[in-house]
Amino acid sequence: MAVPGSFRRQPANRGLVSHCTHHHIVVFLLTFFSYSLLHASRKTFSNVKVSISSQWTPSCLNSTAPELRPYELWSSSHLFPNAEEATLFLGTLDTIFLFSYAVGLFVSGIVGDRLNLRWVLSFGMCSSALVVFSFGTLTEWLHFYNKWFYCCLWVVNGLLQSTGWPCVVAVMGNWFGKAGRGFVFGLWSACASVGNILGAFLASCVLKYGYEYAFLVTASVQFAGGVIVFFGLLTSPKEVGLPELGADEDEVSVEEDANRPLMGNDDVDDDDRNYSIQATDNDNQPKAIGFFQACCLPGVVLYSLAYACLKLVNYSFFFWLPFYLSNNFGWKEAEADQLSIWYDVGGIIGGTIQGLISDVLQKRAPVLAVSLLFAVGSLFGYSRSPNSKPINAVIMAITGFFIGGPSNMISSAISADLGRQDLVKGSSEALATVTGIVDGTGSIGAAVGQYLVSLIQENLGWMWVFYFFILMTSSTVLFISPLIVREIRLLLHERRLRMLAE
Repeated sequence: MAVPGSFRRQPANRGLVSHCTHHHIVVFLLTFFSYSLLHASRKTFSNVKVSISSQWTPSCLNSTAPELRPYELWSSSHLFPNAEEATLFLGTLDTIFLFSYAVGLFVSGIVGDRLNLRWVLSFGMCSSALVVFSFGTLTEWLHFYNKWFYCCLWVVNGLLQSTGWPCVVAVMGNWFGKAGRGFVFGLWSACASVGNILGAFLASCVLKYGYEYAFLVTASVQFAGGVIVFFGLLTSPKEVGLPELGADEDEVSVEEDANRPLMGNDDVDDDDRNYSIQATDNDNQPKAIGFFQACCLPGVVLYSLAYACLKLVNYSFFFWLPFYLSNNFGWKEAEADQLSIWYDVGGIIGGTIQGLISDVLQKRAPVLAVSLLFAVGSLFGYSRSPNSKPINAVIMAITGFFIGGPSNMISSAISADLGRQDLVKGSSEALATVTGIVDGTGSIGAAVGQYLVSLIQENLGWMWVFYFFILMTSSTVLFISPLIVREIRLLLHERRLRMLAE
């Protein structure tokens, strides 16, 4: 009886260590912090919503106000008659950003596979920093307040920021093979959570001087990061004379195992794997995969739909958690910003541990399913958290562990698996496109969700918002249920073969 390929694989961690160089470490850190800075600038907006809302709505008039200054000047910054309408507009801005971000992801993935990833990423970081500066700082310094101008800037910001994730995942996919990918990408995908923590920290430090300085600081740091990426990032091992992933698959079996994705079907004969969407030719430079070809790859559509539901929940915490803590419990805005960090801490730990477990099992979907089932319980528990900061922080971290962890896995490790499965024959020019499809579909779901959250909260209250989150988390499990069943069957089949081999 032939032993399945899964039993011929060398330990993932051993293969990873043997091929790791200082270039891998530099790439890991540069891509990690480049996306962290992009997320920090997004987090700034959610952290200062209370200050922006108060700036855009009138305060109580007193009898001396008209005498101190003209009423027209006093009310020039008041875009809305009350805080409720200002809050609804803030939710609309979140929706506008995510819709433009989603559209940009579909385009950026295709562009990233056809242009230099370093140029695209650096351009997106620097230009987005200028837009964020104009939105939050320049308008306040000039006392220029206009709803349509804010909307236009946030559309442009969403398009520019969409260049980040497909590029950094593609660069990481070029440097790191399947050996330990779940752990490496689980640890690396903490870049979004670290960015949230960084953004919350910077905003809370300068918020007392005015919300415009929070935008100024994060935009400046992000622009500097874009300059460093332009001069320092290596997008592929071949730029320093190292072999590309899969270049010597026929000579080194470890390389073959490292590049075989988890998305491949282990019970398919090797002869069937000779098929490739990309026509094989003598040209050493692989062609970029088409958009519709990428959509037809196994698992892409299911994971994209699942991520649309899960990212809706994850980004709702991202955009609304500080506002919820301040609005529901009456805590100060700076305190709410600092407390919201615990959700990201849970996501960092969850993504790393769950990625490591998926490496050991050599399967992703069952790990996601178990985590999401626990997420339903944690959401129900967090919705009933008492007015206690320590208890709230603990339940918040647990919720982040079971929601942020699976979200990080789908957007990073699983996207890399999908972009390097057998039908693509390891072409790096599919990574950015597939990542853009998965993350773009997720962003569409998140965009719709942010507007729904503001509507549900205004009409039904926060408790119904959490019921909505539970429904979306359950839908995530439903979409990947065919993959869960398939991978569990493969696990049981491998276990039976292992027992027979003994």
